[in-house]
Amino acid sequence: MIPFLQVDNLARHYQSVKAVDGISFSIERGRCFGFLGPNGAGKTTTVEMLEGINEPTSGSILYQGKPLGNRFKDEAGIMFQTTALQDYITVRETLKMFQQMYPRTIPLADLIESCSLAEFLDRDTRKLSGGQRQRLLLAVALVNDPEVIFLDEPTTGLDPQARRNFWELVRSIKKKGKTIVLTTHYMEEAYVLCDDIIIMDHGHIIAQGTPDELLAKHFGDVVLQLPIADFSADCSQFNTQKKGDVVEILSNDVDRTIRQLIELGISLAGLRIRQRTLEDLFLELTGQELRA
Repeated sequence: MIPFLQVDNLARHYQSVKAVDGISFSIERGRCFGFLGPNGAGKTTTVEMLEGINEPTSGSILYQGKPLGNRFKDEAGIMFQTTALQDYITVRETLKMFQQMYPRTIPLADLIESCSLAEFLDRDTRKLSGGQRQRLLLAVALVNDPEVIFLDEPTTGLDPQARRNFWELVRSIKKKGKTIVLTTHYMEEAYVLCDDIIIMDHGHIIAQGTPDELLAKHFGDVVLQLPIADFSADCSQFNTQKKGDVVEILSNDVDRTIRQLIELGISLAGLRIRQRTLEDLFLELTGQELRA
């Protein structure tokens, strides 16, 4: 079967900078494919080439077996991280304006329902909240009934409730068989939404697979968290790391570790146990927090 999107040996160089340096991967139809990486890792440049905005220095991108062309432009929707909307017009007028730009569009009523726009349809775009604005921008990306939707940091700046509401919208889009390409700095967002992810750094792919596959491949332990104030005994026998006012113990055998803590007289009142996360994996592979 021909991959929905196929990328082979893709590269983008800017003079002496290799922003993307010969990466290959494929994206299957109907899946949410996520790009993670520190700032400057090359993920945005990669996605811009997938969108047809940026020309590769070398390599190829095939959409349903053919080079990107007019068919791809008609069948792709893009939600940019930052988009300027026309001032002094309403949400309804904005949607109608963008509908006129495509030969095929979703009926306005369907678009309004799928993106939950009815409550502020006649509001000036300047007076939208952050969450409302993002829902409108998602609707704009969907106006041409695309087969593939690119979402670039779609929930940046949203409060937790608005972020989760947006996740539900994305899930509903995927249920319709659409393919989603997502870039995000939120590890929880990637875990919740993505079927497959790529982690990039310095223009290369350093990890690729489903979230659970990657976690299982890189980690065989869990994390026990205790307040530093409760961790006063000699605990050199443990594999620990400090994070703020918390000590994290990495353990392959939780029962044994807890017994050892009790034997040392350490209080377990503040004990928390968590599974490894994509954030743990991200920091282990890139060795740092997000870059400026």
